[in-house]
Amino acid sequence: MPAPAIPSVQLGPDLTADALGYGAMSIAGTYGNIGEAESLRLLEDVRERGVTFIDTANLYGNGLSEQILGTFLAGRREEFTIATKVGIVPGGGVGKRTARGDAAYIKEQIDLSLQRLGTDYVDLYYLHRVDPNVPVEESAGALGELVQAGKVRTIGLSEATAEEIRRAHAVHPLAAVQSEWSVFARDVERYVLPTLAELGIGFVAYSPVGRGLLTDRFSPDQIGEGDTRLAFPWFTAENLPHNDALAGRLREQAARLGVPAAALSLAWLYAKAGSLGVALSTIPGTRYTDHFDELLTGLTAELDAEASSVLDGLAAEVRGDRSFDPCWVSGGREGLIGAA
Repeated sequence: MPAPAIPSVQLGPDLTADALGYGAMSIAGTYGNIGEAESLRLLEDVRERGVTFIDTANLYGNGLSEQILGTFLAGRREEFTIATKVGIVPGGGVGKRTARGDAAYIKEQIDLSLQRLGTDYVDLYYLHRVDPNVPVEESAGALGELVQAGKVRTIGLSEATAEEIRRAHAVHPLAAVQSEWSVFARDVERYVLPTLAELGIGFVAYSPVGRGLLTDRFSPDQIGEGDTRLAFPWFTAENLPHNDALAGRLREQAARLGVPAAALSLAWLYAKAGSLGVALSTIPGTRYTDHFDELLTGLTAELDAEASSVLDGLAAEVRGDRSFDPCWVSGGREGLIGAA
């Protein structure tokens, strides 16, 4: 079956992207080993399916994802919309890293990212996490200076609160905000998404299928040594059996409708974004082409009232926070610094 055409979405006035892009964290080995040759074949398959929006970060594999992507982009940079990120200091492993958002660091890191990517600009440059020790205005100002310098086309924030989004946007317009959003992770719906709808800023959802949990292919046995999911509360020994069973309700609805569970997960997100008036791009990541083909069917899958009702109620029953540290993500910090 041919892949569905990839619709475009206007994230901000100066940024158009695919409604479904590719999250390139997986090619850095985050969820298991994958060689460079295999990564390049996967990126070719993604390209053949019409996907042109690729998201990476300097953090992924300490630059490995950007480096592999740079090899892939050689001679065809203009075909793609490339997003990368700055603001998490590499090293220490999941749960032990720190945020850094001062102007000097941001300006230093863009040059290193551009070198690895083999390009002189990126289309979207995010602050990966807001630095609690640096006013977000300083970080946004530094990102804005990179736009003026021609190294960056548009800027964004990742896992920012509504209040931080407003403050940064007042310094330099944001094209997009990226955070986790899925059937299981819904904290952004309270403050972040309404703020984006008000300001005309697009949203990019990472981990839209719950790091694989919200798919037909998930099995607890697949999480082996070195898998970063072991650091996340959803996947701990005391929480995973319950959460996997909860995801089973989604899988049952997908089977009833005759679509992959991953597709139903994405279809739910697109419908929810439409109801909230937010321009949405999802950036699922995978190491396997057949997995990606299942994700693509989410662009055309349809929910009925029963599926919507079941999926709407799942998040309230999930056990564990979505992050190893609630203060590391927008939903966990809203109560600390103010929601809006």
